[in-house]
Amino acid sequence: MTALIAITGATGFAGRHVIDALLAEGHRLRALVRNPQTASLPGAVELVPGDLADRTALAHLVAGTDAAVHLAGAIAAPTRQDYFTANAEGTRALIEAARAVALPRFVHISSLAAREPQLSAYAASKRAGEEMVRADMAALNAIVIRPPAVYGPGDRGTLPLIRELTRPVAAIPAPPDARFSLIHARDLARLIRGAVLSDVQGLHEVSDGTPRGHGWADLVAAASALRGGPVRPLFLPRALPATVAAAAEAVAWFSGKAGLVNRGKIAELYHPDWVSRAGSLALADPIPFSRGLADTVQWYRSAGWLPPARRTDRTAPSSGTLR
Repeated sequence: MTALIAITGATGFAGRHVIDALLAEGHRLRALVRNPQTASLPGAVELVPGDLADRTALAHLVAGTDAAVHLAGAIAAPTRQDYFTANAEGTRALIEAARAVALPRFVHISSLAAREPQLSAYAASKRAGEEMVRADMAALNAIVIRPPAVYGPGDRGTLPLIRELTRPVAAIPAPPDARFSLIHARDLARLIRGAVLSDVQGLHEVSDGTPRGHGWADLVAAASALRGGPVRPLFLPRALPATVAAAAEAVAWFSGKAGLVNRGKIAELYHPDWVSRAGSLALADPIPFSRGLADTVQWYRSAGWLPPARRTDRTAPSSGTLR
């Protein structure tokens, strides 16, 4: 069965993978975009100019559709209120548009950070958006999906960490005993694709299915195997990145331009437990981190986001050329 699906956040990293997955199934897509001239989405996607504050655009977005996938939101913002405007009030506006047309299905993509709203303005705003959806769960036939850290080709958010994991010494801003879940963007897109035509409701934390999640030793081992040599982790004391974050916030306040580094993000990074709780939403054959890392590093190198591979690196070309 094919459907007409409305989507927000289509031009973001995860959104582009979701677009690919839905188009591959033959679905018709209508995407909310700020600027159609710079959206760079496949020609088959119908573009609706506007944002989550534009009620007319939202009404056009959902009119006659079979489902909405809500991916849009702010991962960086100058103030706490800006986070809530994007992640909570934007969600409320889309819900109202969906209710006005009796939309059959609402798929809300939140974040595992919403489990710990006390840590940051981002986490609190994502939790607030979730609660708005859950208040109308039955009427919207809604599902709330909480992904953990999402990585994969095209992602600039995890690029700094993966860059570190390609080096002999990896500086890691996190506690050494932390455990966390991960999911490859293509797997998240597959889960969302399945949720669109399902009637499963409720709140679901998702992951790559690794029992008890990952530890830093697991990531370092995968990185060492890929690199063809040891990667040694250097765990940074929290005070160091916290100082950098405070300075970055001051710059953001003066410039009015938010960056990804702030004290809330540091609080999230140093939280010891980001392991997704197993639920009914899972994939039979998720991408393991070792394969996902190789896939992602190779894409980064091809895009010029990382330097060329060393000769011993398993992502290096097999031509014998010294890199």
